[in-house]
Amino acid sequence: MPSVLIVDDEPNIRRMVGALLSAEGYDVRDAADGSTGLALAEALEPDIALIDLMMPGELDGLGLLEKLRERRPDVPVVMMSGRAALTDAVRATKLGAFTFLEKPLTPEGVLLALASAFELRQARRTAAALREDLGISGEMIGDSPVMRDVRAMIARIGPTDARVLITGESGTGKELVSAALHESSPRRDKPFVRVNCAAIPRDLVESEMFGHERGAFTGATERRIGRFELAHTGTLFLDEVGDLGAEAQAKLLRAIEAREIERVGGGKPIKVDVRILAATNKDLAKAVADGSFREDLFFRLNVIPMQLPPLRDRPGDLPALVRHFSARHRTRTGRPQVTWHPDALAALSAYRWPGNVRELANVVERLAILHAGSEVSRADVVQVIPEAAHGPGQRTPSNGVSVTDAGDLLPLSDALDAYERRLIAAALAHSDGNVAEAARRLQTDRPNLYRRMRRLGLASATE
Repeated sequence: MPSVLIVDDEPNIRRMVGALLSAEGYDVRDAADGSTGLALAEALEPDIALIDLMMPGELDGLGLLEKLRERRPDVPVVMMSGRAALTDAVRATKLGAFTFLEKPLTPEGVLLALASAFELRQARRTAAALREDLGISGEMIGDSPVMRDVRAMIARIGPTDARVLITGESGTGKELVSAALHESSPRRDKPFVRVNCAAIPRDLVESEMFGHERGAFTGATERRIGRFELAHTGTLFLDEVGDLGAEAQAKLLRAIEAREIERVGGGKPIKVDVRILAATNKDLAKAVADGSFREDLFFRLNVIPMQLPPLRDRPGDLPALVRHFSARHRTRTGRPQVTWHPDALAALSAYRWPGNVRELANVVERLAILHAGSEVSRADVVQVIPEAAHGPGQRTPSNGVSVTDAGDLLPLSDALDAYERRLIAAALAHSDGNVAEAARRLQTDRPNLYRRMRRLGLASATE
């Protein structure tokens, strides 16, 4: 049954409204002040909160509403008051109240407002489940210090309208963070529109961003609504913004500053209300210095900078991420879920993950398909990622030359040993630790392979 939290300092209101809602099948809890109401909301997470505007104590109705939007953003809040001015109602709406009821309350008004609020609550739950199925949930996986910092930053800046520039390597979750920022904002029920700036042909950027009128150019057979208009009252996420050309940068800057756009072929300015979030894996400060990115646009976008950590800087989060992606694959496909041997997780942790979390998700899905219903071993991991056979202290670029984490070339003897160790480890993994089979794959004899393994400190399952 739907649960409702009533927060009002008048006992008669709590008693009468509570009796009405209980008779209608609601699970009712109540509190006489804002502080008690906040504690109950955090502990119980009701489906709906019904809050009086004016209450004594350190936390009045508007203060409680503001706290709930931060801590329980999915709970619709219905405000009520008998002495509220229009400015109070407007402020409550801006803070995210679902609706506003005037006292004296009527049973019909209360029931209608709560029924509508509960529909919104259910819609939010359904949308969250769909986003989870599609892999675009705003949930941040991992409890490493850097991820705690990311969550704290989202909690602080999400409820604002500040523009945010999200930077980080490819695959670190920039779109996920942008979605989390949108979900934690008062715009959460409004559109969230994503634009991949790198994928738009340069001659179509203006049409894609701002739309066009019918006949504006060859091939414009009908009116097109641009991304800015689609995102009106919501959030516009500009992914790979560093790939925009000079002309597109100038037009984007004007749209941000003027808060209006013009469709291609249209002469009428259109007001737009959007929150801008941008992301890039490029160094925009360096791009500004070399003249490939406008300095004024950079400053407009970079009101709040957010740097996302690469996966190699949060190795403690890897087991939780593996379990998350494994469970998500099972939910999507219905195939039996795999289990992960500790040595397999250790091998995954040893890899440097140049593609970060996106690459990890792909690898987990591949292993979940290949080993459905069974345990994934270290050998299974190495078969998919041969580089995971050696430790995290060194990596191998595409040219095959071993380098240290600092990027310096290794001495020739160390580089040759690292390359030989990687080849032998891969051959052993493909041979399930059988040295004779590994020797055959490497086109050498078994005694020679044993000597090399002893020199390199490698062991096999058949020794």
